[in-house]
Amino acid sequence: MKKRLIAFLALAILAVPAIGSAMPPRPGPYVSGFLGVSLPIDMDVTSTQFAPVRTFNDRVEFDSSINFGGTGGFDFGFFRLEGELSYRNGEMSSITEKVSQIRFANVNGRVEASAVMFNAFFDLHNPSYITPYIGGGIGFASLHLSETFGTDTTTGIRTRLYASDDDSVVAYQVGAGLEIALTEMSSLDIGYRYFGTAKARFNRNTFTETELRLESHNASVGLRVKF
Repeated sequence: MKKRLIAFLALAILAVPAIGSAMPPRPGPYVSGFLGVSLPIDMDVTSTQFAPVRTFNDRVEFDSSINFGGTGGFDFGFFRLEGELSYRNGEMSSITEKVSQIRFANVNGRVEASAVMFNAFFDLHNPSYITPYIGGGIGFASLHLSETFGTDTTTGIRTRLYASDDDSVVAYQVGAGLEIALTEMSSLDIGYRYFGTAKARFNRNTFTETELRLESHNASVGLRVKF
């Protein structure tokens, strides 16, 4: 996953057009859109069955996926405040029960996150057309856990592991990036975000309740336009 992230960032930098004639960006309101790669971090999932009570602790591994979204905010010249709408998901690749070490392959489940974030970024201006920035945000994420099946690699039996459900939880992110001026009113944004959520609980008050936290590394390329 780290190699894919590095390759993505390298391609993004190589894709930057010539900026020698660009104007420095100016303060003001702006909107932006971005598209990139999401690399979910391996996740611990706890499932609790009732009557009788049994607890299963799983380790879930993911494939890389996409993240995309848009923002609207105001640039004060050295400090930016913005609202963000974004989507990312994690496609499960394997699940291992941590106590018994039973591994499930050919997993078809996923965890999706639609987030509303409120961000603050500090722009580190300098004489060049490239402005580094750092910051983060907090908000809410609506998580969707899909109905998930996997094949026991020992017995070959196909089993339903998680039932489908939704939950909304607090979300947060921190990150950094580079704003590259294209014109006085537009710029290219190459960014990294670490995204995480509070613990979500799915299928409450049912026979099996599932708990998890979603965390991911996210790299994206976006276009920012000021007014």
